[in-house]
Amino acid sequence: MSGSYFLVCCGAGILPAVFPALHDAKTPAGRRRHEKRPLASESNHFHFTGWIHFGEYGIASRLLIVFAILSMVATIGCGKRGQETIIVGSKNFTEQIVLGELFAQQIEAHSALRVDRRLNLGGTFICHDALVSGKIDLYPEYTGTALTAVLKDASQKDPAKVFQQVQEEYRARFNVDVMPSLGFNNTFAMIVRGDDADKLRLRAISDVAAFAPKWRAGFGYEFMERPDGYRGWVAAYGLHFAGEPRILDLGLLYRALADRQVDLVAGNSTDGVIASLHMVALEDDLHYFPPYEAVPLVRRSTLEKHPEVRDAMAALAGKISVDEMRRMNYEVDGEHRDPAVVVGEFRKAKGL
Repeated sequence: MSGSYFLVCCGAGILPAVFPALHDAKTPAGRRRHEKRPLASESNHFHFTGWIHFGEYGIASRLLIVFAILSMVATIGCGKRGQETIIVGSKNFTEQIVLGELFAQQIEAHSALRVDRRLNLGGTFICHDALVSGKIDLYPEYTGTALTAVLKDASQKDPAKVFQQVQEEYRARFNVDVMPSLGFNNTFAMIVRGDDADKLRLRAISDVAAFAPKWRAGFGYEFMERPDGYRGWVAAYGLHFAGEPRILDLGLLYRALADRQVDLVAGNSTDGVIASLHMVALEDDLHYFPPYEAVPLVRRSTLEKHPEVRDAMAALAGKISVDEMRRMNYEVDGEHRDPAVVVGEFRKAKGL
């Protein structure tokens, strides 16, 4: 092989590639034709070594060859092994974004996979459709939501039976695995202002019935539409509010309550700002709502292709208490911290 060349060595088990070598444009003119210089460079992804023989190419040709070399290096895939992509999704509220980030960091820490975060996608049905259609590989869900909103099954009270039923039906109908619970139950919480709770002695949802005709309620769109939501709830408790509820974005519910635009909202039991805003979650004394255990939902095809994803998710089973989830939510909502930083600190504290 005539002339001088350099060797590109890749880090992904790919055979080395040999390319014509170039010289440094700053080499003095009197030394270009005869001098050879060693060339060596390396990065996290590849390195190349060789000898440069000056004088064989014009400047324009050298530049073209440089670009050609870089393009070829990218094309042949020099880089780390395992750079296939897993797509993590989430719904459009703080806790879901935190859990989606937790899933992503957990997979990155325990595999060579690249993670594409598609967080804050939308409501339950948007995330479910994305999962079933293969647009995402996994997302966090709640067993009671899966049971009633997605599967359209009758509500149940036993957490173990709900989990088993959801697990079996998701596998049969959607080819999706329901992984073990993360450790906490995030049920709907009916929230009132703390001063109203004190003045009217409100402790449970049943206590609201006497005041509801003068109150205006505010709920998210999904709560109004789902079978375990508004219609079944008011029927179970015999509630009649002053007019139709206001439909609010989930991020505006507590502000509307604090500003007295509404008198009661449906939040989540793990929302971190409830106490900080001096609000009170009323007890579901009739046990209307089913259990809502947080679980990872993962496409079975993803788990078959990448069993390390199953291991990464299994390591999260039972690791998050209600108080820990509430605290992470508060750090993001109340203290305005980056979810990725909050999750990183949690994983470090838990040895994950």
